[in-house]
Amino acid sequence: MRINSAKDLKVYKKAYALAMDIFQISRDWPLEERYALTGQIRRSARSVCSNLREAWAKRRYEAHFISKLTDTDGENSETDTWLDFAKDCGYLSLNDHNHLSNECRAVGAMLGAMLNNPNPFIIRS
Repeated sequence: MRINSAKDLKVYKKAYALAMDIFQISRDWPLEERYALTGQIRRSARSVCSNLREAWAKRRYEAHFISKLTDTDGENSETDTWLDFAKDCGYLSLNDHNHLSNECRAVGAMLGAMLNNPNPFIIRS
């Protein structure tokens, strides 16, 4: 399959699905968390996707591509941290936490593979 856009990448699709799962599950969290935990976790999960698209746009410049992928990986790690807080605050069941954390780890592994071998993604002149 030819990849024409970051949206075609498996990691993008997985990260997008994770962000949507987090959005849905966080709809039931307490209103007092709206601008704190709920906003933070939604922002970081969505940032994984947006940073990945920015990285994709910078594929002509390997250093920029890697830099944006590093940012993407950082946002994914932040999302995983917020999942821990949500579980420990009692907003997220252990089952949901395990599922979402496993998805975060899978996204992180895919990003790590891209970081370790960026060459297939770089546009060479």
